[in-house]
Amino acid sequence: MTFKEKYSIISKVLFKIKNGAKKMHKDDTFATALNCIDGRTQEPVTKWVKEQFNVKYVDTITEPGMDNLTNDGSGLHEETVQKKALFSIEKHLSCGIVICGHHDCAGNPISKEEHIEEIKEFCRKVLSKWQLGIPVFGLFVNEDWNIEVVYSEK
Repeated sequence: MTFKEKYSIISKVLFKIKNGAKKMHKDDTFATALNCIDGRTQEPVTKWVKEQFNVKYVDTITEPGMDNLTNDGSGLHEETVQKKALFSIEKHLSCGIVICGHHDCAGNPISKEEHIEEIKEFCRKVLSKWQLGIPVFGLFVNEDWNIEVVYSEK
């Protein structure tokens, strides 16, 4: 995605915010989760996101081993996920984004420490290159299916 395309989307979002975006319903509020496809992680992540951002809905974008997305070498998956995240921000005015990794991940079978480093790296990349203008959190879902915050940038 070019800078011009990103700028256009961000400008539209800011315009909508400034001029009162039309929501589907007055109570519709959203945040975005970039999560693994593993169903065991969905509920704890969704619950944490709803509580942390005080939103009603979570737009969930999934890939196997999501925290390893920026290390897969191709860049194709990352671009697709980035477009989906921008869609969530533009269409639903998502107010925050989380990047998740988890214990016992079949799509990215590495140690907890390696997951945490990959989550942090992905968060830093989202902040520096995607430039979404919303808070970014990195989450690790541990062996008890509880959330550990491993990165936070508001």
